Amino acid sequence: MPEMSGAQALVGSLARYGVDVVFALPGVQIMDAFDAFYHEPGIRLILARHEQGVAYMADGYARTTGKPGVGLVVPGPGALNTTAALGTAYATSSPVLLVSGQIESYNLGQNRGALHEIGESLDVFQQLTKWCARAGSVEDIPGMVQTAMEHLSTGRPRPVEIEIPWDMLPGKGDTELPEPEIFAKTPPDPALIKEAAALLAHAHRPVIWAGGGAREADLSAELLELARSLNAPVITTAEGKGAIPEDDPHSLGCFAYAHGPGYLALPQADVILVIGSRLHLAPKVPWAIQPHQKLIQIDADPEEVGRNYPTTVGITSDGKLGLTALLAELGGNTRTSQWTEGEMASIRQESSQRIREMAPMQTEIIETMRRELDDDAIMVAGTTDIGYWSHLAFPVLKPRSYLTSSYFATLGYAFPTALGAKVGNPHRQVVATIGDGGFGYASSELATAVQEGINLVTLVFNNEMLGASHIEQQNRLEGRVIGTRLHNPDFAQLAEVYGAMGIKLSSHQELGDALRTALKAERPVVIEVPIPNLTPPFQIPPPTVEGVGG
Repeated sequence: MPEMSGAQALVGSLARYGVDVVFALPGVQIMDAFDAFYHEPGIRLILARHEQGVAYMADGYARTTGKPGVGLVVPGPGALNTTAALGTAYATSSPVLLVSGQIESYNLGQNRGALHEIGESLDVFQQLTKWCARAGSVEDIPGMVQTAMEHLSTGRPRPVEIEIPWDMLPGKGDTELPEPEIFAKTPPDPALIKEAAALLAHAHRPVIWAGGGAREADLSAELLELARSLNAPVITTAEGKGAIPEDDPHSLGCFAYAHGPGYLALPQADVILVIGSRLHLAPKVPWAIQPHQKLIQIDADPEEVGRNYPTTVGITSDGKLGLTALLAELGGNTRTSQWTEGEMASIRQESSQRIREMAPMQTEIIETMRRELDDDAIMVAGTTDIGYWSHLAFPVLKPRSYLTSSYFATLGYAFPTALGAKVGNPHRQVVATIGDGGFGYASSELATAVQEGINLVTLVFNNEMLGASHIEQQNRLEGRVIGTRLHNPDFAQLAEVYGAMGIKLSSHQELGDALRTALKAERPVVIEVPIPNLTPPFQIPPPTVEGVGG
């Protein structure tokens, strides 16, 4: 076997699996890895300004391309700085590989105060990853990368982490780089598919519910074919937006924060097909799934099947393989669906009208964005009021073009995540919506955007406060306001100082013109949009079965 260093084994293994971008921050324990990347022209190394940004960028790259997003950081403070972003990737089922340096192997577990030492980092990352491991020798490294890739490409693609002690990167070993494997995905049980097909074929009011797993399984074509074959309406979660084009007649739109088309469609359903969603209807709503309704659930993660509602048929399977098998089993069988296009259109219109009435300014802003963007533009919806309402009001027309932070609700994730999305999709428009508070978390990554030529558009909605928390103080805490008002810089000037383009609006009504200018620019653009403090959807009571306000 050839002799190579641990760094060469790491970089060579990543290259063999088609990794073409690595987001990183250097430090003494990983400099040999940086040197190995210098000699690997097929992999672009992008320098971030904070380790949280490293992992967020890897996440944005992964979710919009479907390929693993890779980050490289030092141990201790570097690795710990990634944890909020890894938590986001875990919540959104994103295939992120974090490669962390480690202290010298002979110092592990000794508590000698080695540089960047913490007690046991694997204990931390076990809570944030699908799998994590540490190399015990140079010879371990190729196999660890291979195992990491297997976890990222099979089952539920949550993040993984591998650690390589400092001395093993320059250290030499007799190491073979194995040929990359194509890992088999989990097929469905044919008997369960047969049972599910029989229920759907005889359903009078079938409804399809698609979550983030539908995005990760790349099953948009199969989902659309199934919806048309069954004549069934489709509801998505925020993570599932784009699984079906939201301008298709069978799309009802998105359920989020107990709002959306669910309260009109779900009570009518006799059979509900859930694909790639844990079906967590929170807050609990009176029109949630009832015992008399038949529930079919297809999920790559067996722990999610039946987690929140008992299933009539529960199928552990890759989503794409599951839907393909279901379509084949349904074949040309007679359907009994009684849905009409008029009924589906009416639900869609009533739901949209209610959202517009609840949030008139937000929907005006969101409709302006939709008009100015290409059909395949990537929208990263930040943890901010416009981002929340975008789940409900921004129509997504193409797969892998809408990103949220899911239940982790990570403030500040949107801008660095959008940078990774743009790196992975340089020829698509990418827009991040973020609040003034959230932008402060990672505004230093403007330097990364300028240095690397990552030309996305960032909309900073400035209400000079942490809005949702401020509203809670006013409404629930009797107006006792403390710690929620912000002192902000001029965000447009800040962008210019970094070398980006800054545009400051005097009103949100100027957004259309500003977006047209920004989308033509050949550099990163920050648009500062002044808005009042607006109520988010989760602070508005959900509708009832009887109707709005009933």
